[in-house]
Amino acid sequence: MTTKQITPNHQHDARPSGMTSLQHNGDRLPRHRLWLAAIKPPIYSVAIVPITVGTAVAFAQTRLFNLPSFVTFLGSAILIIAWLNLSNDVFDSETGIDINKAHSVVNLTGNKPLVFWLANFCLAWGIIGILALCWWQQDWTVLGLVLLCCFLGYTYQGPPFRLGYLGLGEIICFVTFGPGAVSAAYYAQTQNFSGDTLAISSIVGLSTSIILFCSHFHQVEDDLAAGKRSPIVRLGTAKGAKVLTWATASIYILTLMLILSGVLPTSSWLIFGSFPFAYQLVSRVNRHHAVPEKVSNSKFIAVNLYLSSSLLLVLGLILSPYV
Repeated sequence: MTTKQITPNHQHDARPSGMTSLQHNGDRLPRHRLWLAAIKPPIYSVAIVPITVGTAVAFAQTRLFNLPSFVTFLGSAILIIAWLNLSNDVFDSETGIDINKAHSVVNLTGNKPLVFWLANFCLAWGIIGILALCWWQQDWTVLGLVLLCCFLGYTYQGPPFRLGYLGLGEIICFVTFGPGAVSAAYYAQTQNFSGDTLAISSIVGLSTSIILFCSHFHQVEDDLAAGKRSPIVRLGTAKGAKVLTWATASIYILTLMLILSGVLPTSSWLIFGSFPFAYQLVSRVNRHHAVPEKVSNSKFIAVNLYLSSSLLLVLGLILSPYV
């Protein structure tokens, strides 16, 4: 099977409303399921988890919990992730990489300007929430951290950067949803920074980046057609599977090191309860890395790993004052 280079102009001429792909793939899934896939409910976990982990670290260290700050930050983070999700759909529609993606909001609506302005609306309200939080606390540090994370998130797909197309998405993901977001949530609770928090946030950054890494295995052909040099395009699926194995193992190796060094409480052993998902993910990708239809669901296993490891980490942190 051959592919040809897709440029923004080519895509505009061939599919001005974005509906050809939808009509081609829409026969396979009901429209409501396409919308569910386009909205991507699991993606909002990358808003909830870092804020929750940062807050849990603050509680474990200070025994303090500011509920209004937590709720405000969490709501703003969810809106900002909605902005990232929708704006990335818009930016991908301009390169042609989503031409075969039926569960794209742009393809489903056929109205790219509407999706673009809806994304900006979510961003504006997310920033307003952070502004309110900073005004209550009379401290604008969290705003600076959030704006930095937003900028990094934009560079992933947004022009003129499009760093995701250079294979740098996982690095951006690690920094933004690991040290960046977790440290901001910790600061919102304590008005202070902590080196231990940075170390702990690396666990969240790793597991978040693994989700993105796994999303590349089944779309190598589309990535090549759009000129996207994802890590799997660069490495090949076989080497990519080996990298995934080491990255997944690193979650537990890092956790063990932090427990032994006293950075994490002993109750953080709970995170090893997520190991069955890690084993399932690594086994599946190593067996089927070159078979798109069999490896495509690996990103959902990665989400299960991310959620289970993160929630068990949070539980261990919350229990630490009592064990």
